[in-house]
Amino acid sequence: MTSESPATDLPIAPHLRAWEHVLSKVEEMMVSGELLPGQRLPGERALAADLGVGRSSVREALRVMEALGLLKAQTGSGPNAGAMIVSRPTGGMTMLMRMQVAAHGFPVSDVVQTRLVLESEVMRTLSQQPSADLTTAVELLDSMDEPALTADEFLVLDAQFHVALADAAGNQVIAAMMAGLRASIESYVVAGVDFTAWPTTCTRLRGEHRGLVDAVTRGDDSLAQQRIIDHIRGYYQGVRSDR
Repeated sequence: MTSESPATDLPIAPHLRAWEHVLSKVEEMMVSGELLPGQRLPGERALAADLGVGRSSVREALRVMEALGLLKAQTGSGPNAGAMIVSRPTGGMTMLMRMQVAAHGFPVSDVVQTRLVLESEVMRTLSQQPSADLTTAVELLDSMDEPALTADEFLVLDAQFHVALADAAGNQVIAAMMAGLRASIESYVVAGVDFTAWPTTCTRLRGEHRGLVDAVTRGDDSLAQQRIIDHIRGYYQGVRSDR
């Protein structure tokens, strides 16, 4: 028997390739609790034998999981070697969102609508958390006060500021989605700049950003949500009017 020959005759769903079959089975093990975050997967040989696939199919499935941020592989031998389930796979979700944005070129209106949904919840959550750490967000606002910044530099910091608010809210899924959308956010805000009116626009954005933080620190969730909606829609309307 070669290393690529199935060690058993376990059936593989006809619509799945061998490595997808491995992913499906590992998912079942995680859902059932047989595999937990921080726990190491069985070795390649054992997985191949248990699932009835070749070791190369197991390796391919593990590479996919590692790329998605679900797995951390440690080479070598000993107690720390092998593949371990990662408890916070936000990096993989962020990468997946970025790749989807890059591949499909999501319409600006879809990105804006998604931002309205996500960031309204972020502002509501932050306003109800007196202990929320806004240090990074405020530092970014301070950086945006630098008069020598170009419009492009300012708007990159702008996108980072919105992601920092999502991080501070503590919802890992929303934070990962916002980070994944960041490149798309940057592209449409830069595309919408009227450079002839940039000094005025820049001043307005600075004020709106400070207003967001002010509403959060006051603990006024209604005001915070309304300000983020007005902020996002106001910029989008400017983008549309320039096109």
